[in-house]
Amino acid sequence: MEPWSTILHLLKRDGAAALVTIAKAEGSTPRETGARMTVARDGAITGSIGGGPLEWAAIDTAKQRIERGRGAEWATVSLGPALDQCCGGRAEILHEAFDTTDLDWVAALASHQGAEITARGERLDDGPYRRRIVTGSARDALILREPSGNLLEHFGEAMTPVLLFGAGHVGRALVAALAPLPFVVRWIDDRPDAFEGADALAARKIVSALPESELGTAPDRSLAIVMTHSHALDLAIVAVALPDPRFAYVGLIGSATKRALFERRLTEFGVASDAIARLVCPIGVSGISGKSPPVIAAAVAAELLIARERLTAGSNIKTELALG
Repeated sequence: MEPWSTILHLLKRDGAAALVTIAKAEGSTPRETGARMTVARDGAITGSIGGGPLEWAAIDTAKQRIERGRGAEWATVSLGPALDQCCGGRAEILHEAFDTTDLDWVAALASHQGAEITARGERLDDGPYRRRIVTGSARDALILREPSGNLLEHFGEAMTPVLLFGAGHVGRALVAALAPLPFVVRWIDDRPDAFEGADALAARKIVSALPESELGTAPDRSLAIVMTHSHALDLAIVAVALPDPRFAYVGLIGSATKRALFERRLTEFGVASDAIARLVCPIGVSGISGKSPPVIAAAVAAELLIARERLTAGSNIKTELALG
C-alpha cells in the first residue's frame, strides 16, 4: 500500500490522519511486514493489516491517537486468546498520527505515488516519524529500525511486466483480473478493431501487424501470455519468446493436444528442446475445471502470481511451471 496520497488528502480534508504499520511479523499473522492501513478521524480506513480483532483494535487506537494529537507509539501484539484470535503469531505495530504541520513532507512523498521509494524516518520529540526520500534500497528489509532509532522503509511495489497477446474474451477477462494486482500489462493484437469497447480496461493497448515483433522491446523478467485468434500466430509468438532469456514465463492457452502439436512444430522450427520445455501449456493453476473466460482468467492470474513469487525468490520458474 502507498499511504502518502491518502494521508495528504485526509490532512487537507480533516486536519489529521493516522497510519498503522506492521513493522515486524513473526509466526502466523494475518498480514506481512510492511502492511499498512490509514485511518481517518471518523474511523474510515484505506488498506488493511489483516481484518478481525487485530484490525478493529488498531482502528480504535488510531482514532484515540488522532484525538491526543500528532505522535507515534509502538505496540507488540500476540494473536492469541487475549485478542480472540488463534493465529499464534506476534506483530510489532507502529501507530502514528499526523496533523497539518506534517503537510510539506507528506506532500513530498505523495508526489512519488506509483513509484518505489526508500525513505528514512526521523522522530523528533514525541511526534510521528518525519520521512524523507533517500537513495539506496530497503528491499531486503521492508522496515528497518536503525541503531539511531530512525526508520528505513520501502514504499511502493515493483510491478512485473506482462505481455498479453490476444484481445478475445479470455484476454479481456484476464486484463480485468490483473488490474488490481502487481502487474503492468502490454496488451497486443493484430486486428485494428480488437480493442473496441475495452477503453475502461487498464492496459497499454497495442495494435501490431506483426505481434511477435513486440517481444523485442520487453524488459528483463517479463511474463508472456499467448491467446490470440490464430494458432499460427500463437506458434510464431512462442517460437520467438521461448529462446529469449528475458521471459521468465511463457504461457500458451490450449490443451495438452495443442501443446504436443506445438512441441513438434517448434522442433521443426529449430527451437532447442530446453527452450521448448519452458512452455507452460495448458495455463492456469490446476484443479479448476471451469472454462468460462472469468474462470480461466482467475486461474491464469493465480498462476502469474505464483510465477511472480518464484521470480522474486530467484528460483527457476520457467521449468517448474512448465512441468507442474
